[in-house]
Amino acid sequence: MNIPNKLTVSRLIMAPMFFIAFHLGVWFGEDLQSLSSILTLLLWALTELTDLLDGQIARRRNLVTDLGKVMDPFADTFSRLTYFVCLSGAGVMPLWTFILIMWREFSILFVRMLMMGKGKPVAANLWGKSKAVLYAISGALGILYIALDNWLSDAPFMEGARIGLYVVFVLAALSSVMSFLTYIKAIIRDGSLSTMTR
Repeated sequence: MNIPNKLTVSRLIMAPMFFIAFHLGVWFGEDLQSLSSILTLLLWALTELTDLLDGQIARRRNLVTDLGKVMDPFADTFSRLTYFVCLSGAGVMPLWTFILIMWREFSILFVRMLMMGKGKPVAANLWGKSKAVLYAISGALGILYIALDNWLSDAPFMEGARIGLYVVFVLAALSSVMSFLTYIKAIIRDGSLSTMTR
């Protein structure tokens, strides 16, 4: 358990903490809604920061491990699906975008496991990187929107913000699907799919 792997584990711990913090106002009354918004923004920031740092530290200090290769994408999926399910349940994130993202994430985890069993890592691509950025942005904007809706619900810009947020979630879902299709295309071109199914 080196430093990068500890940072990865921290994301697994923060995901349920995020879920609890997100629902404080629902479970214990609206008086805690402001605290809920602050805590969820803080936990989102820490989650994304540890995701950024664990990879950088692992590469710079040559601390890349087999455990980290498996645990890092799992922690990413675990944490991001947690705040997406919260946003979807709150009616902020369109349900169909969440479903597409969830299907993609479980599918790519399955493909990664198959590829690792063959000793062939799944390389990142442009769509995958775009997806990761859009996941982070849409999550942050969704959480921020809920906070502003609690604090400034009558502000005239909130309706426009809602439309903009919808567009960001749609882009996140589309980039999610495109990145998965790009992975599959690369695997088929490489011939790995046929060897896995024999």
